[in-house]
Amino acid sequence: MTCAVRESGGGWRCAGVRWPREVPELGWSRGGDRRVSVLAYGDGLGFRAVGERHCVGARGNVCPLGAVVPGRSTGGRCAECARLDRAHSVAADTMADDPRTYRVYLAWFGPGMVKVGITGEERGAARLREQGAVAFSWLGRGPLMAARRTEEVLRAALGVPDRIPYAKKRAVRGQLPGSEERAGAVAELYARAAELEGRGWPESLERLPLEVVDQVGIFGLDLDPVPGRPVRESAPAPVRSVRELVDGGVVAGRLVAAAGPDLHLAVADGGVVVLDTRLITGWYLTAVARVTEATEVTGTDVRVPLIDIGGGGVQGGLF
Repeated sequence: MTCAVRESGGGWRCAGVRWPREVPELGWSRGGDRRVSVLAYGDGLGFRAVGERHCVGARGNVCPLGAVVPGRSTGGRCAECARLDRAHSVAADTMADDPRTYRVYLAWFGPGMVKVGITGEERGAARLREQGAVAFSWLGRGPLMAARRTEEVLRAALGVPDRIPYAKKRAVRGQLPGSEERAGAVAELYARAAELEGRGWPESLERLPLEVVDQVGIFGLDLDPVPGRPVRESAPAPVRSVRELVDGGVVAGRLVAAAGPDLHLAVADGGVVVLDTRLITGWYLTAVARVTEATEVTGTDVRVPLIDIGGGGVQGGLF
């Protein structure tokens, strides 16, 4: 079944991928209204970008300027809406009196790529799926400022970054080590973090036991059968990614995997192209020809600028 794509005549704009549960959803917005299309591996997904890309607004509000934003912007917001959105985020440290409970996590994205972060406890692991964390473990739970303080202490003591670029994440995603090595990397980071308890670690933060959660199966990156999911053929590692959309640009393929904002699409030449859905927010998208579910990918097409994954070179002749 081809993924539903909202028609531009209805005024719906794409809001990108979200992970409220263990399956990706493509969001749509029209003013204050919101809808979602649930995505499934093996299904076709195809669309054509129409018109201009407009700012998606901030904190659920429509951009008052209706500003046009650049095609390569992963934020999808004009400067003013980006400022407002950031000002009300947890990362801005402007909500010291937030009464909610937060969790500190340790995330692994690939060999040599780990980070420490925090997320609201009520969100569960949604934040880790949104970031494309291949494996993770909770470290502790407590008030916001205690979680934030712990995050800062661990970053400094362990020498881990506060963020990892998506380009680096997708560059290693097609050649991940086995599950034991993934779990071992998280366990090692947890042990190093636990040694810091009592050394700058706030007393109000409760340490949680090590429990490695591996998300390879959720993302569709595994080659082994997953209970409750149909057996899928293996797909080659992606070597190209969409650089930007343009008016009239087409992306169509069969969804074989997804991680964070990235959709992995099997396309006509037998390869896999990564679509960072942060690039499609704010566009009107119209449906294109159906993509079959057959083993042989047919009816697929990519007519937008692409770039090599890892190499940085722009692919010629693809637009």
